[in-house]
Amino acid sequence: MATDTVTDLFEEHRPVLTGVAYRMLGRIADAEDVVQEAWLRWSADRRDDVKEPRGYLVRITTRLAIDRLRHVKSRRESYVGPWLPEPIVTDFGPSVPDTAERAVLAESVSLAVLVVLESLSPLERAVFVLREAFGFPYAEIATTLEKSEAAVRQLAGRARKHVEERKHRYDVDPAECRDLTERFLSAATGGDLEGLLSILAPDVRLVGDSGGKTKAPLRVMQSADKVGRFLVAISQQPVPDAEVRFVEANGAPAILILSGGKPDSVLQMEVLDGRIQCVYIVRNPDKLVAFAGPDRD
Repeated sequence: MATDTVTDLFEEHRPVLTGVAYRMLGRIADAEDVVQEAWLRWSADRRDDVKEPRGYLVRITTRLAIDRLRHVKSRRESYVGPWLPEPIVTDFGPSVPDTAERAVLAESVSLAVLVVLESLSPLERAVFVLREAFGFPYAEIATTLEKSEAAVRQLAGRARKHVEERKHRYDVDPAECRDLTERFLSAATGGDLEGLLSILAPDVRLVGDSGGKTKAPLRVMQSADKVGRFLVAISQQPVPDAEVRFVEANGAPAILILSGGKPDSVLQMEVLDGRIQCVYIVRNPDKLVAFAGPDRD
């Protein structure tokens, strides 16, 4: 196989490989490292008998991601405060025109789902990602994981049940989500506690991720009153050269706060039945690199 062909084939499938690795690991840097390692193996292997490059490359990437996930899980045990996946800028664009397919992609990469996936075993997570997000057949997943198809089906069932039990099943109109996000921002920045309480669920949770590198709650906060009062309080603290933008992150509207032109925070809401069920705040600067580019408004 010619060198140009080898490179072109890999680049053709890179988006899928990166998508698998990111959903497995929840960090862009970790996903890119895995994809780079997959490239090194792909470029060094003999490929004369490879009939389906996509499946072959996904197999390599998945196995590498499982190995890395086992390693980073121990690293996350010493993480300061709650750990959240790294938010990413999403724009599926015209390449995914079908509404149903866009919905599946958006949900599979949502912060709510990625948070739940953290509680799965590496094998369960791999099966869930390959089956639910990318629609791989059970037989192909079994080959990838070197398991029987029956074992893969059991893993898939267990993972799916776990995810459904721990996350809200919702079908939110993007316009409604954007409206709630705008109302949330207006009430929080305006110090309007009553306005916040009107859109926060009674048992709303607030999860902040700073990694100990900036200020954020070190424990998950719960209840509309506690979360509302906290948000009003922090909104009154001045942010130097503050700028606020609405962006799409992980398939849903999000609020990007910049300080001096640099990303300071990304806030995103999980919505159900017209109320905000969870507020995610990512402030760890290492997880905001994707938002440091040009104007994304």
